[in-house]
Amino acid sequence: MNRSAGFLSALYLATSTGLAWTAVIALRQGPPWAACLFAAAALVPVIAVVRESVLGDQRRALAEIRRPAVCPGGSGAGAADDIVRAELDTACCERWWTSCGTDHDSTCPRRVPRSSAA
Repeated sequence: MNRSAGFLSALYLATSTGLAWTAVIALRQGPPWAACLFAAAALVPVIAVVRESVLGDQRRALAEIRRPAVCPGGSGAGAADDIVRAELDTACCERWWTSCGTDHDSTCPRRVPRSSAA
């Protein structure tokens, strides 16, 4: 995690702590709905911290994939090609692509017959 992500995570956790403390105060002295509202709001910054850590992990993984791919003939030279090939292999047919996955060609082996029975 770089400095800006660490700073954001610390800020998110401080905000979450403040909102949790406000929820405790609202539970003691205010209406119960306000305590529930502040408790729910205290979870949002925690989700942001998790998101920052996931984004950092993805950036590191992408850097590891790109590093060997830059050197031709290296051990990871075809890593990007393998990823693209795997993604294209999971696709079905031309009509599936153009209909955003809602329809299949008549010759597509993954075609599921539609029925009106619910």
